[in-house]
Amino acid sequence: MGFFEKNREQLIERGIDPARLPPGQYFTERFPVLHAGDVPDYGGDLSGWSFRLFGLVGADKTLSWDELMALPSADVTVDIHCVTKWSKFDTVWTGIPFDEVMKLTPIDPAATHVMCHSEYGFTANIPLEDCIGTDERGQPRALLAHHYDGQPLEPDHGYPLRFFVPHLYFWKSAKWLRGLELMAGDRPGFWEENGYHLYGDPFKEQRFWGD
Repeated sequence: MGFFEKNREQLIERGIDPARLPPGQYFTERFPVLHAGDVPDYGGDLSGWSFRLFGLVGADKTLSWDELMALPSADVTVDIHCVTKWSKFDTVWTGIPFDEVMKLTPIDPAATHVMCHSEYGFTANIPLEDCIGTDERGQPRALLAHHYDGQPLEPDHGYPLRFFVPHLYFWKSAKWLRGLELMAGDRPGFWEENGYHLYGDPFKEQRFWGD
């Protein structure tokens, strides 16, 4: 029996439905750290930090950390799936629902996609319809996450803010988020320009261009 088959057998032994695990994935209790480039160091001071909402919106908005944290938050419990083939079940996140952020300014009806803008020029593209509303459990489909498992995000996992859209491969949940751009039409982000799939559905194994 190969590694992936044995891993699924372990799920069954633990009473976990193996259908929760996308094809080509293995489950882990760990939370591996993967990113490109350096980890930002804010020195524990977010007084100069800001978040921008721009593009096809009624008016550009720039918020301080305190202003962003004043928005309503929600908790979600979900499985996450990394394109490097690990999955982690029942992870707990706290953040601002995407819908709450979008209440800050009207969205142009022409907007179809969101581009996440993060530190060091990192970007990730996501269809707007994948960010709005709730999932089948009534949880927000996308968050601006600031806590994981009851604690502020660790620097390696995106402190202070990370976009969180767990039904797509985890590279779409961009770390160190600094802004959201509403766009008419799609365009590739950082990893997509380097060969990753434009959409990234784990259950369809949309890892790379052509998948």
